[in-house]
Amino acid sequence: MFIAIVEDDPIQAEMLALTLTSGGHESRVFHTSLAFFDELKGTHFDLLLLDWNLPDYSGGMIIKWVRENIGWQIPIMVATAVEEESNVVAALKAGADDYLIKPIKPLEILARIDVLGRRFKSIAPQILHLGDYEIDTSQRAIRKMGNEIELTQKEFDLALYLFQHPGKLFSRMNLLEKIWGLQVEIDTRTVDTHISRLRRKLALDGQLKWQLTSVYGYGYRLESVEMVTP
Repeated sequence: MFIAIVEDDPIQAEMLALTLTSGGHESRVFHTSLAFFDELKGTHFDLLLLDWNLPDYSGGMIIKWVRENIGWQIPIMVATAVEEESNVVAALKAGADDYLIKPIKPLEILARIDVLGRRFKSIAPQILHLGDYEIDTSQRAIRKMGNEIELTQKEFDLALYLFQHPGKLFSRMNLLEKIWGLQVEIDTRTVDTHISRLRRKLALDGQLKWQLTSVYGYGYRLESVEMVTP
């Protein structure tokens, strides 16, 4: 798993990163929530490991922002130095999936991460909600503010892939290979055409707080217009 560590204490952050590496995971450390928010504009993480007490934003504010802008498809684990029932309850009510009491025990945290990973994999939702959009994978349908939008098969496949990875930047070739496979006769202009259609059909121009943005000479990403700040 690729795990984001949001921890202001450098020693604690390094220990967590080393522990995750020993368990076969990759990680990236952020010492402030603003640095983490900025990274989310172009990076997809499989799990968020969050210190409850940060100097800039509280753990509850960060969780709320992630749930509102990224959704519920990323598991969140909170670490707190104080074993108080009020902290635990606040974290779970805010949208955390699990919590740990510091000091962190390496074997325990690795076991809990494995459990969370299995749980989220086994209950992968057939309906994905992101803002005013509802993506029904079983019916292969996307609804915007409750209204189903008519899409071709490839338009749906491309939209689903982007909605599953909000904030992640994809090159045209990445999208071409993922959606069209190894059809060598297809060129990258096909991606541009489908992106343009999705932007128009799904109003992904910021009207509904989500937009398909282009990075000149590279590719595209789906991002919330509120992703820069919590």
